[in-house]
Amino acid sequence: MDVLSRARALEAAGRRVIHMEIGEPDFTAPAPVVEAGVKALRDGKTAYTPTLGLSRLREAIAAFYEGRFGMRVAPERIAVTAGASGGLMTTAALYVNPGDEILVPDPGYPGYRQFVRAFEGVARALPVSASEAFQPSEEMVRSAWGARTKGLLLGSPSNPTGTLIDPAVLARIAAFVAARRGVLIVDEIYQGLVYGASPATALGLPGEVVIINSFSKYFCMTGWRLGWVVLPPAAVRGFEKLGQHLFISAPSVAQYAALAAFSAESVAILEARRAEFARRRDFLVPALKAAGLRIPAEPHGAFYVYADCGTDSKAFALGLLEREGVAATPGIDFGKNETQRFVRFAYTRSLSDLEEAAAAIRRFASAPSP
Repeated sequence: MDVLSRARALEAAGRRVIHMEIGEPDFTAPAPVVEAGVKALRDGKTAYTPTLGLSRLREAIAAFYEGRFGMRVAPERIAVTAGASGGLMTTAALYVNPGDEILVPDPGYPGYRQFVRAFEGVARALPVSASEAFQPSEEMVRSAWGARTKGLLLGSPSNPTGTLIDPAVLARIAAFVAARRGVLIVDEIYQGLVYGASPATALGLPGEVVIINSFSKYFCMTGWRLGWVVLPPAAVRGFEKLGQHLFISAPSVAQYAALAAFSAESVAILEARRAEFARRRDFLVPALKAAGLRIPAEPHGAFYVYADCGTDSKAFALGLLEREGVAATPGIDFGKNETQRFVRFAYTRSLSDLEEAAAAIRRFASAPSP
């Protein structure tokens, strides 16, 4: 927030800033989605929907899993939420009791810790490392599991690292958690943005598994505030009751619009954008290395590069902003596990912007300290 605030101040003073700190696509929703949203407004479809979402949308999400992964899921297990954040919050409300421990990767998305804490739980950090692609291993989960541990929450692809968990490792972790009657919560919000590998899902793993997803990242609908959760059958009613209190229902217009997100026309647009993100990644990773930054685990998903700047990351990020007009996120936002040396760069800008930013980063990294 310090970086973003200062970036806005610089822009207000007339400086050009290349924003690589913002975790949202620079693309808007595909045209069919926008058109469906406009039609919903014109047709007056602005009332509350059922708390678990429109039946047609839940069915469309279920068809998405079958079409993309060959896996059947009952639409009744799907809850449409007010963004992935609404899904994470309600999931935490459902599973976390005061004093319960939820294991979370460090570095990891900071919201994980806060959702657990909001319901008086304890977010116990798992210090993940580059040797495991900044993802938890079965041995790590087994060692950290204690008497008060209720479950594990992880993201794949991960924010801030853009790394994926090996499906075989995740399967072993799921079996371990299931044997202890815990809950495994898998955040798949960046699922569609995978490069050089096939997207994967935790759907079908054994035990109490909750899957979080969203229309924000792959579908480029951040401000529409729409996500979904795939729940174990026995958890649906409890989730519904909590949702009735916490957010009533997801935005109705966004739900009608999202029905068009799975159309062949929309998917073709989204896949072209995924290819563009891959091109950006393929440019930025070697460019950062050429600037002297180290990338100990290369990203294969999302739209982030987690780079070791070799110095205080907050000072690096603020200095880069002041001297070169490039905004990036200090690693300290994402935990305490050696994060003070890392900076997250989001490649959510055009390739020409990234080329300009890369030259600026190289100048800054090679310049003597003032």
